[in-house]
This record gives sequence, C-alpha cells and structure tokens, in this order.
Amino acid sequence: MLLPKRVKYRKQQRGRMTGVATRGNKVTYGEFGLVALEPAWITSNQIEAARIAMTRYTKRGGQVWIKIFPDKPVTQKPAETRMGSGKGSPEYWVAVVKPGRVLFEIAGVGSDAAHEAMRLASHKLPCKTKVIARETETGGEE
Repeated sequence: MLLPKRVKYRKQQRGRMTGVATRGNKVTYGEFGLVALEPAWITSNQIEAARIAMTRYTKRGGQVWIKIFPDKPVTQKPAETRMGSGKGSPEYWVAVVKPGRVLFEIAGVGSDAAHEAMRLASHKLPCKTKVIARETETGGEE
C-alpha cells in the first residue's frame, strides 16, 4: 500500500478537482497508458488492486509503471460521534486525479494483452478511463 514516509501537516483540506491535468498527461515510460476521463480521488488500496490485476493478467511479463501517488490524507470521525469537537483523524491516503492524467503505463507485452490488462485495472478504479498508445515523436515541425 502506498503512503508518504512523512508529511509536513497531518491533516489537509479537501480542495477542488476543477480543470484538466497539465502534468503527467503523456505516456513517457511505457508503450500504452491508462488515462483518467473524469476527476476522482483514487485511494492507495484502489491503486494496489489495479496494479495486481494488471500484473496477474500479464503473468508478471512486461513492466508496469504507476504514475500517481497518494499524498493527500483523508480524515474520518469515528462512527456514532456527535458533531463538533474538531476534525477527525487521518484514515487513508488518496491521489487527486484530474481528467487527462496518465494513471498506469505498461510495456513489454502485446497490444491486445496490454488493452485487456488495462481494462481489468480500470474496473478497480472509481473513474472512467481509456487506453492510449504512446505517440511516436517525429522531429518534423518546430
């Protein structure tokens, strides 16, 4: 399970998930990528479940990169607690994902196997996704 080693502040405000991803929106390491189509909070458990689904399908062939990291703490108050008395304690960690963000990359497997592995991984995630292929760089126009 992914989580930061240490953080400056133990609790964070919720924030907003407006706009599209400007960073991490291209396939950089692998041949195929899984891209988010809508904003979401993806928990560390969901990231791990998707990773396991991909590696199991490819029978540990190829290589998988996780391009997101859960660095936002989400707090919860205990069950049946009265209102007030401050903010709850951190319970789990999430990665804030905006549309266009590449979540996972895969290389070293065929096109069909990569698409199926990404499809299985997408069922573990809370947002709609699509599979994209790496763009081949042609140094034509500048």
